Amino acid sequence: MKQDQIAIDVSHVVKNFRIYKDKSHTFKDRILFHKRNAYTLNPVLNDISFQVKKGEAVGLIGHNGCGKSTTLKLLNKILYPDSGIITMHGKISSLIELGAGFHPDMTGRENIYINATIFGLKKHEIDERLDDIIRFSELEEFIDNPVRTYSSGMYMRLAFSIAINVNAEILLIDEILAVGDANFQKKCFNKLEEIKKGGATIVIVSHSMSQIQSICDRAIWLDKGKIVEDGKAADVCGDYTFAMNQAAIAREQMENAQTGKEVVSNPTLTHPPIYEGRQCCRHAERMGSMRLRFHNIRLLDGKMEESQVFSYGDRMNLSFILAAEKDLGEDENYSFKINIFSNDDGNLCSSFDSKEITGAYFKGIRSQCRFTIEHINLAEGDYFISLQMNLKPGNGNDKEGEMTDSIWHFVDFTIKPDSKLSTGVTAMKNQWYISEGNNNE
Repeated sequence: MKQDQIAIDVSHVVKNFRIYKDKSHTFKDRILFHKRNAYTLNPVLNDISFQVKKGEAVGLIGHNGCGKSTTLKLLNKILYPDSGIITMHGKISSLIELGAGFHPDMTGRENIYINATIFGLKKHEIDERLDDIIRFSELEEFIDNPVRTYSSGMYMRLAFSIAINVNAEILLIDEILAVGDANFQKKCFNKLEEIKKGGATIVIVSHSMSQIQSICDRAIWLDKGKIVEDGKAADVCGDYTFAMNQAAIAREQMENAQTGKEVVSNPTLTHPPIYEGRQCCRHAERMGSMRLRFHNIRLLDGKMEESQVFSYGDRMNLSFILAAEKDLGEDENYSFKINIFSNDDGNLCSSFDSKEITGAYFKGIRSQCRFTIEHINLAEGDYFISLQMNLKPGNGNDKEGEMTDSIWHFVDFTIKPDSKLSTGVTAMKNQWYISEGNNNE
């Protein structure tokens, strides 16, 4: 990467925190009880290196305590590394501790000037942006009230509005996209998309894989102070999610073994693996005879690449292998049912039934299958997919047939927000046409 293309350069950074057993707080205590100052070093970052090019959006992911927020604070010079070098090329705005520097007895308007000054704006620059900041925060009627009278949501909205209106070249964000109500969150998301398209460099820390995949081109997975994986956001988030799922299952098995509890409720532990890949949800449940089953299920975008983030109008593909213990007879019929549910309330959004497919189309004991939705018209939000397969003889005696494989809540996916679409279960493109009225009509 050429030097003039680099916005952030992190080279061999090490950061340790001291954990005191019983820290002395006064000079007298330090002299008389010097043993209280004994401490151990907690290595938070251990020789990490990465570069972020200008205009790139990068997500930092990992479990709590892995060093994500510490990395962001080092980039913002809230903390300094014990060793290593961090070089930042560009004006920085941080959404790490929103509202830091607010004075509770001053009005919202006065705090805009104070906080924007901290970000490096001059008074005339703040004057130019003042109306935009107030309008974005939606606090017009409260802007001249002391901020101590604000609710926590109002406080955070004002702080967020200031931080994203300083025209920074580098934007550092730490778990703050849950600001305000649903409509305000959508507006924040759209603003970040606008900032990204404007060429700003973004580094974001979040536990929401859908947020990371929606905003970021690239993701860095941290664990125990080391970089585990650095690459395309969808791939890294998928690997991280799968690893966390596996760890959770292993932890559940260990807890059950320690308590002597018999595992009977989680089909993922007793049936064949739902999916030997990245996309399967931890809380997926499976049941059925498994005589005919789904294998190697993958959710793909229009380019046939694994993805769990889509936009309105995209093509979605569900690819899987149909596996059986033995060849199907030509008189046997099977059918698939694929359901899409809302993650928010669990309501069914759409259902697809293949009807009956004759066993003559089943080749050997494994067949490659693909289900395609040509045009997704779901509204913004989070969804999950469930699959079911039935098998029955061709004599028609059994209406439903044998349920051979049913996977509930296999994979989550997200539909990105779009301000031009309607809200609800389905999305519809819309446009308003308003013309001047004729008083004589």
